[in-house]
Amino acid sequence: MRTERKLTRLDRVFARLDREPERPAHIDVPRMTRHRIVLFASTLAFYGAIVWAVVITSWLVRLDWQVMFFRPYQQWAEIHAFVDYYVVVGQRGPTAVMVAAWLGWRSWRQHTLRPLLALGVSLLLLNITVGAAKLGMGRLGPHYATSIGSNEMWLGGDIFPSGHTANAVVTWGILAYLASTPRARRWLSALSAVTSLGVGMSTVYLGTHWLSDVLLGWAAGLLILLALPWFEPLIARSEARIFEVRERWRERRAGTVAVPTAPVEAPVPLKPRPTPADNEAAARDTSPAARDTTAAARSTRGTPGYMAPGPHTTRAERTPVTPAGSRRPPHTDRITRGGAPSARPLTGG
Repeated sequence: MRTERKLTRLDRVFARLDREPERPAHIDVPRMTRHRIVLFASTLAFYGAIVWAVVITSWLVRLDWQVMFFRPYQQWAEIHAFVDYYVVVGQRGPTAVMVAAWLGWRSWRQHTLRPLLALGVSLLLLNITVGAAKLGMGRLGPHYATSIGSNEMWLGGDIFPSGHTANAVVTWGILAYLASTPRARRWLSALSAVTSLGVGMSTVYLGTHWLSDVLLGWAAGLLILLALPWFEPLIARSEARIFEVRERWRERRAGTVAVPTAPVEAPVPLKPRPTPADNEAAARDTSPAARDTTAAARSTRGTPGYMAPGPHTTRAERTPVTPAGSRRPPHTDRITRGGAPSARPLTGG
C-alpha cells in the first residue's frame, strides 16, 4: 500500500526546478578562452609586482605613507558619515546575503543551481587565497604602524591584501560573470569595478588600509573571477550530484509501507456428501476404483458433510460444564427434598 505525504516547501521548489530539466539555450557558460587566459596572466603579474614593490620598500611604500600622513578623513570630514555607510558594501556578510538572495531567485527562474554554486565556489576561493596571503605576509595597518617608512611586513598583521576590496570585486563581479547577455555582462563588469574601487578608496579614507592593500585586493578578486571557468566542470558535477541525492531521498521518503498480515494456510478441498443416486450408480459399477469409492462413502456416511478438517470429540467425551453453586436465591422457608420438615411453633388461638 503506497502512502501519500504532504509536499514540503523544499519539494515544491525542486518540483519548480524540474519543470525544465534542460539548461535554457540563451544562457551560456563562460569558457577559458585565450583572451581570458591573457587577462589572468596579466593580473597575476600585476599581483606579483605589487607584492614585490611592497617587500623591497619601493616608491609604492613611500606613497602609502604620504597618503596616510595626508589624513583624508580630516581633509574631507563632511563625507565621513557617507563613507562609513558605503564601506559596508564591501563587507562579506551583508553583501553575500544580498547577492545570494538575488542568485537564489535566478536559480529558481532558470531551473538550475549553477548561480548559487558559482557564488559558493568563488567565496570559497576568496577565503582560501586572500586569507592565506593575509596570514602569510602579516602586514600591519596604518593605525598600528611601528616605523615610519617601513613596509610593516611579517609583524602579525592581516590587512594585505584588502579583504573589503577583494570581497567587493567577487560578490558584485559574480553578477557580471553570470549575466545572460554580453551587453549586461559589460555593464555589470564596469559597475562592479567602480563599486569595488570605491570600497577600497573608502578604506584608505578611513585609514584602515594602505593604498597598496587596495590595489592588491582588487587584483586578488579579479583573479578569482577570471579563474572561475576552470571550475565550471566541478560546478556541473556538483549540481548533478545534488539532484541525484535529492532523487534518492525522495524515493526513500515515498517508498511503500508493508502491512503485516497473518500467514494464510493452504485451503483444504472438501468433497460433497454422496447422494443415494450416486451410491446406486457406484454399486452397479464393478471396477476396483468404484468399489474403493463406495467403501469410502459408506465409512463417511455417519459423519456430517462440509465439516472443516481437524480432530473432533463426541458429546460423551466432552467435559460437562457445571455452574459453581445454585443460581436460585436462598429461601429459608422452603423444605429441601428428602429432608425432615422443621418444627414450627404452634400458636394458640
